[in-house]
This record gives sequence, C-alpha cells and structure tokens, in this order.
Amino acid sequence: MTILVTGSNGQLGSELRQLSVKYPSFNFLFTTKEDLPIEDVKAVQTFFDKRHVDFCINCAAYTAVDKAESEKEKAFLINSVAAGQLASICNAHASKLIHISTDYVYDGRSHQAMKEDDPVAPLNVYGWSKLEGENLILRQCPSGLIIRTSWVYSVYGNNFVKTMLRLFKEKQTVNVVNDQYGCPTYAADLASVIMKFVEHTGNEDQYRGIVNYCNSGITTWFDFALSIKEFVKSPCNIIPVSTWQYPTSAKRPQHSVLDTSRIRKMLGTDIPFWKDSLQKCLGALTVNN
Repeated sequence: MTILVTGSNGQLGSELRQLSVKYPSFNFLFTTKEDLPIEDVKAVQTFFDKRHVDFCINCAAYTAVDKAESEKEKAFLINSVAAGQLASICNAHASKLIHISTDYVYDGRSHQAMKEDDPVAPLNVYGWSKLEGENLILRQCPSGLIIRTSWVYSVYGNNFVKTMLRLFKEKQTVNVVNDQYGCPTYAADLASVIMKFVEHTGNEDQYRGIVNYCNSGITTWFDFALSIKEFVKSPCNIIPVSTWQYPTSAKRPQHSVLDTSRIRKMLGTDIPFWKDSLQKCLGALTVNN
C-alpha cells in the first residue's frame, strides 16, 4: 500500500516520517512544498498519473495565521483552491484523502467543547481559508476524511513549545495570554491516530467526513507555558496577560476546545492527556539537543 504525505517537512509530516519506520509493509512517499507544491495542479496530476496512491495524507498548508491577514490570496490558494484540486484528483484516482484542518473554523464563543457539526464562523483569514478548503474537499471527494486539530506542537518546526524554550533562555520575564482556552495537540499523537485510520482500510466508508482530534484536557496558553517551565525547571518568570494586552493581526478564538468523542468512538482508542504528551515531547527535545 502506497501512502503519499504532502508537506512532509512540517510538524505533522515530520512526525509521520519518523513513525513510518514502524510500518515496513507500507510504501511511503514524502513530498515537500519544494518538490510537490499542491497549488501546482499540473504537477500533482502528473504525480498521481505516474504512480498509484492508496492514501494521500495532506499536511501541506499555509499556517502563518497573522501573516494571512495581509496574504489572503496566498492563504486561500493553498488552503482552499489547492486542497480542493487535490481532493478532486484523489477522487479520480480512487485515493483515500486524509486532510488536516483547524479549530480556527469555529468562532470560540461557545463555552462547550465544539462538536464536528456545531456552527462554524471563523474569526480570521486563516480560519476562513481552511473552512473553504473543507467545503471543497467534501464536495470534490466525498470519501475524504478531514481531521480538525488545535494548538499543534512537535520536536520539529516552529511552535509554541519551542518558542517558550527559546524565550526562557533569552529573557527573565515572558508575558503569555491567560484568557484563551484550548487543547494542545502533540503532532506525534496525531500522526499515530492518522496511521490507525490507514490501518483500518476495510472501514473506509465509515471513516469519512469531519472528525476532531486533540489531546485530552483543557488549558490556557499561560498554563501551557507554566507546564513547560516546570518540566524544564526554568527560572523564567511568566506573567499572565489578557488578549487585549497582546494584540495580534489575526483575531483568535477565546474558547477553542474540541469535542473528540467521535474519533474515540470510531477508533475505540483513548487519547493521551496533554501534559503527558508534553512531557514526551520535551523529553525528545532534550535527547535531540
């Protein structure tokens, strides 16, 4: 079975590459935005014409949330247009598409954990571009699976955990927002869940549509930072601030908590608590450094 992973040099793609050694019976094809930009529809079409792809895990995305406010056209090209074109090609080649989306499709005004069929109303360009991508995928590839996730971090790439570790070394005091609630997601855990879907190939018909995935538990960015500080025993002082004290180009949801009951029921699996996964990631970062 051949599995194509697009955007493989990002956080999730890198974790899938690391995990692939545990699946020697599968043929993995890892492509980056340099060798297979998904917005190049001719290149993607040629790629699929030349080889049979059983699964396409689309990790390629425009993820610069604040920059998207001034690069709307680029964000929609990659997250919407290209995602829809990829879905159409996957559908034509009978390739199962697994696409990664975001909690930013919700407005964050509900104080309940958000289910897959709850109303969506993005607050920023990035969120709208991802939502439009979802809509195109559902139309172009009815068998596709979309996984919404949140607050992703990893030993790879740029993310909140690595930023905090750097700031702890550079500064004596760091301000972190304390009124935005969400669920951190360790990309290695998400990669494992994706591979569980791949392994359940006999249930493809029921594994379609939209599912939410994040680690279990709820926290704020401030408490997330505090946990990082505690694990690495940093002397840095972390100061809680409100969203209005830390303005950003793109507006963020205040309560970005995902309900993961559907994916747990589908796979019959437990989801790790976010602090346990954070400890694993920090341990891996310590070994790599």
